[in-house]
Amino acid sequence: MDSSPVQAFLAHLGRDPRLQAQVQAVVTADEVALLAQELGYAVSGSDLLLLSGRSVDGVRVTRVDHPGEYPGRYY
Repeated sequence: MDSSPVQAFLAHLGRDPRLQAQVQAVVTADEVALLAQELGYAVSGSDLLLLSGRSVDGVRVTRVDHPGEYPGRYY
């Protein structure tokens, strides 16, 4: 069974400490998605937010609430 682009990206993220540092340095899910897209993964910020609270391939996806956002929009 083929994995989705977001699962493939998260598996890559779990193996790459440099990429982990880049992800931790950005603020939004869209910025994480841009990092994924630069590596060839068709991932959107919404894809990532929909996985909030879950672990995929050993990577835990956590949504951080920012002031001014709409609570409950993605969960």
